[in-house]
Amino acid sequence: MTVRHFLTLLDLSKAELLALLKRAGELKHMQYSGIPHEYLKNKTLAMVFEKASTRTRVSFETAMTQLGGASIFLSPTDTQLGRGEPIEDTARVLSRMVDAIMVRTYGHEKIKTFAGYSRVPVINALTDDHHPCQLLADLQTYVEHRGDISGKTVCWVGDGNNMCNSFIHAAHLLDFELVVACPTGYEPQADLLTTFANNVRIERNPQLAVRGAALVATDVWASMGQEAEQQKRTAAFAAYQVDSELMALAASSAIFLHCLPAHRGEEVSAGVIDAPDSLVWEEAENRLHAQKALLEFLLCHQH
Repeated sequence: MTVRHFLTLLDLSKAELLALLKRAGELKHMQYSGIPHEYLKNKTLAMVFEKASTRTRVSFETAMTQLGGASIFLSPTDTQLGRGEPIEDTARVLSRMVDAIMVRTYGHEKIKTFAGYSRVPVINALTDDHHPCQLLADLQTYVEHRGDISGKTVCWVGDGNNMCNSFIHAAHLLDFELVVACPTGYEPQADLLTTFANNVRIERNPQLAVRGAALVATDVWASMGQEAEQQKRTAAFAAYQVDSELMALAASSAIFLHCLPAHRGEEVSAGVIDAPDSLVWEEAENRLHAQKALLEFLLCHQH
């Protein structure tokens, strides 16, 4: 049996991604209707955290509970990884004891190495390069409220970071156009811009970039580990705040998404994120449902 990992969105085919989003909606309905769905009874997820998190930890732990399984939270201080045990050894040992492993770390190479030595599915819960689980939640939110995203224009405003890289993968898989509004020097990965040139383009002017966009997304200007660059980044991104004026230039039915935590008054105005029809909180909740669909897919359908 070949083990399926989820390190980037490209580990799924278009059909699998669409099926997963549909399933996320079904599991959400079951949860709201009180229909038991303990499909992962006696299954255990190990959660390896090198980067702190609120949403990732709570959503994965709750997902395993609701699916009838268990989860184990492992921070660097709880494991030998923090004391220099090779990633390869940790992966070999953990994967002999648990049914899946979720890793939230810095370097993407680390998680690739981990997956290379694991007997069970490894899930990327964030690396410096990609954040595919968040994209599942974002796509679920769009599909839930606006339907099919293919052929639409999505605008990413701000830093060409891990979220932006994963949005490029999503644009390729689901065939939408991604317009990235970012200052010079803060582009997404160059190889992604080349490989997926049919689906992504850079537009320096945010006002031009959001025109006609069905979805506008952003993220903090300085991600975890970039705190020292805060001042420099604040200056570079000053013209890239998503406020009501910018949103008014997007399509009239456009939705705004943010993976959180948010810095009001920096990358987004309070007026946009706290608007009565803001879907950001729905998006955060959908981490739970999308990851339940992902866990079920990786643990129940791979034979």
